[in-house]
Amino acid sequence: MAGRPRDDRARHAILRRAADIASEDGLEGLSIGRLAADLGVSKSGLFGYFGSKEELQLATIRIAASVYLDEVIQPALAVPPGLGRVRRLCDNWLSYSERRVFPGGCFFFTVTAEFDARPGRVRDAVAAAGLDWNRLVTRTVDEARRLGELTEDTEPDQLAFELIAFLETANAVSLLHDDPVAYQRARTAIRNRLHAAATDSATRS
Repeated sequence: MAGRPRDDRARHAILRRAADIASEDGLEGLSIGRLAADLGVSKSGLFGYFGSKEELQLATIRIAASVYLDEVIQPALAVPPGLGRVRRLCDNWLSYSERRVFPGGCFFFTVTAEFDARPGRVRDAVAAAGLDWNRLVTRTVDEARRLGELTEDTEPDQLAFELIAFLETANAVSLLHDDPVAYQRARTAIRNRLHAAATDSATRS
């Protein structure tokens, strides 16, 4: 048992590096051999942690999800429900991408494009993470509507779809064109869209 905390720390460090690599090169670009060479450890040692490339990929998705939770979701949940929480979710996401918490931008944006049409356990894990995020944004928008901060005719699914599209476009444009202005454009688009959907009382406050 004395070695367990050290083993857990080592596993976490390995997976955090794996997530960084996958954010740039995709999960298919990740292998036990490459990770071992990158970290300067033996392949047999890493194989003992994961056993197969697929298990490594699945564990990498889980560690990336925990980083996403810490960077994007938990700080927003500390804000009371309403428009403030919607804005904080969007701000946190843009900051997470802009600061390159993962060097390839949003980890899940990268791996979703890689696995969206490929069946299997890895695709299922990526899809589940994306569905959880969409549901959270939709639920957060719906809370703001129920609190009277968004107009009654606001469709939470539609507004969430639009907000996520602004976020992902900023991530993609910033990466492809090395354009930091994309994040400011996304912030402006989100501010304008929420202002258009806000009730008069929410706009005044």
